[in-house]
Amino acid sequence: MSKILFTPKDIIKLKNNKNVKRVSEYAITYNYEFKILFIDEYIVGKLPRQIFEENGFDINIIGYKRIEQSSQRWRAAYKKDGIIGLEDTRKTASGRPCSTELTKEEIIERQEAKIKLLEAQVELLKKLDAKERMVVQKNNKIRSSDVFKIIKEIIDKYSFKNVIGYLCKLSGVSRSGYYNFIASKDIRIESEQHDLEHRDLILKVFNRRGYKKGSRSIKMILENEFNIVYSLKRIRRIMNKYEIICPHRRPNPYRKIAKATKEHRVVKNILNREFKQATPGKVLLTDITYLPYGNSKMAYLSTVKDSSTNEILAYQTSDRITLDIALDTIKKLVKTRRVTLTKDAFIHSDQGSHYTSPTFQKLLNKHNLSQSMSRRGNCWDNAPQESFFGHMKDEIDLKSCTTLKAVKKMIDNYITYYNNYRYQWNLKKMTPVQYRNHLLAC
Repeated sequence: MSKILFTPKDIIKLKNNKNVKRVSEYAITYNYEFKILFIDEYIVGKLPRQIFEENGFDINIIGYKRIEQSSQRWRAAYKKDGIIGLEDTRKTASGRPCSTELTKEEIIERQEAKIKLLEAQVELLKKLDAKERMVVQKNNKIRSSDVFKIIKEIIDKYSFKNVIGYLCKLSGVSRSGYYNFIASKDIRIESEQHDLEHRDLILKVFNRRGYKKGSRSIKMILENEFNIVYSLKRIRRIMNKYEIICPHRRPNPYRKIAKATKEHRVVKNILNREFKQATPGKVLLTDITYLPYGNSKMAYLSTVKDSSTNEILAYQTSDRITLDIALDTIKKLVKTRRVTLTKDAFIHSDQGSHYTSPTFQKLLNKHNLSQSMSRRGNCWDNAPQESFFGHMKDEIDLKSCTTLKAVKKMIDNYITYYNNYRYQWNLKKMTPVQYRNHLLAC
């Protein structure tokens, strides 16, 4: 106890401080809340004198020695028993230890309080650990708001008082942040309501026409069909928050970039990867892909794609991969009225047996179509066509088909959707048909 005595005027002034529980001529009894606050502020690096001054104490009245004594006493108690050690167990304000022995009921009550706090600590750490494992699996970090929610649950469950600072320190978050979290409850509810409205709209577009879409496709559909402008950042935040996941193409380990060392022997590569020539009906890409469906059944799809607009101009679905599938695709192409082929139009393909066949080449010559071929073993020379097949297989469910007729119907629906309703970022956010009309109008 300090030798400084308080005058009646000092006592009145100290009593008006909300952090003082009792004060006499000889001593001060501080509130339990102020002791916890003192420990919290001291841990973050503030000096004892600064803490007292910021909380309304006149240093000239209470004296430096009294501040230092209180600081040492509280820090020692906290180090020994945690925040429980800061609780005032004195029966009087004299500062003398109580000589009366505790009753059995009081001892049991204190032990139960300690057990209760330890149980809360264990439960808090378990929940934090479980939450952290969940976010680590997604390569994220645990958010402070999630920690605040867990702390609130613990406090409500055990009906704790005056332990917020201790639980925040144990969890590695700030006490002021927790209070801000509690105070902003109404704002969070309102923000959550807005996010739910955005989620419902995004989900509507996400599943539009039966095909799942990514953030960029969603943005383009919102702008073109709903006249609503959302930023990519907002769309991706909502998709991540509500786990709206678009299927991603898996890389094929057998399709890596490789430089060909030999020239093609049959037809020269006149395209040379100049896919975008801004002329509809000139650069025509073709290929055949496998379509596994049903119970180990197989179908095949041959397409012709306009490289400038990404539009599928002709296609043929069959359960046989004979030469006819390639021939029928070309026959459909020359009959189409959607696009007029230019005088210098040419078909570009890989070096598959269908395209090196004399019969196929004669058919091209008959319709004044030149021919170009990719280099051997280099799928990147026909990348847009390969890309179409990959996206299509990601977006349709061929396993649900049990007959070839069902496969053909699904392919028909998808290509109609792809040409007319699937907006593409690299086509100035237009569909292939819109972009074709755009080029023709220029």
